[in-house]
Amino acid sequence: MCGRYTLFVDQDDLEDRFDARFTEPFAPRYNMAPGQRLPVITSENPETIQSLEWGLVPSWADDDSNGLINARAETVDEKPSFREAYDQRRALVLADGFYEWTETDDGGKQPYRVAFEDDRPFAMAGLWERWEPETTQTGLESFGGGAGDAEAGDGAGPLETFTIVTTPPNDLVGELHHRMAAILEPTVERDWLTGAASTTALEPHPADEMVAYPVSTAVNSPATDEPSLVESV
Repeated sequence: MCGRYTLFVDQDDLEDRFDARFTEPFAPRYNMAPGQRLPVITSENPETIQSLEWGLVPSWADDDSNGLINARAETVDEKPSFREAYDQRRALVLADGFYEWTETDDGGKQPYRVAFEDDRPFAMAGLWERWEPETTQTGLESFGGGAGDAEAGDGAGPLETFTIVTTPPNDLVGELHHRMAAILEPTVERDWLTGAASTTALEPHPADEMVAYPVSTAVNSPATDEPSLVESV
């Protein structure tokens, strides 16, 4: 499972690395959490880096609750919640590290940050969706109100969300958790977006260039987002 991650690379460097431009100013993030609007590149707009909400809501869902933060690589092309997005709406989720927790001898949990040795940015395989609330009629049209009185079920417009694909862990992450984010090789990132890359691109990334180190339990709170979170303790 991937439930928190980081991205604090300079904006210009990110734009150069992914050959895409932010649609709004980017600020470094040290504790990215579900429910937040975070930077992704979508198959629909591959030249821009947009902010979508983490927690995929299928287009056919009755409401926008219970967003799905992860999708398993082994079944992402089969599960009803992800199948259509896998075929038509893929994404690159930008990161430079992610957190995992391991149990301690005293029954607590110790967070670890996993990243490349040089803290270089990478793309996690993702899917995205656009969910729109159903419209309902007020009934006023019978009294001359007309179609203009239709209103959204919750008063909101379209909601764009994403999920991160996970895969079995490499040897490094396997010491911390039984799943890890599917990190794409740079050479297949665009193929993933276009659909040319299949689930074979979702193998666990080799551990030889990666590191994992303990960090402060302050990362447990999604309200905490500061540079000290990525420092080793």
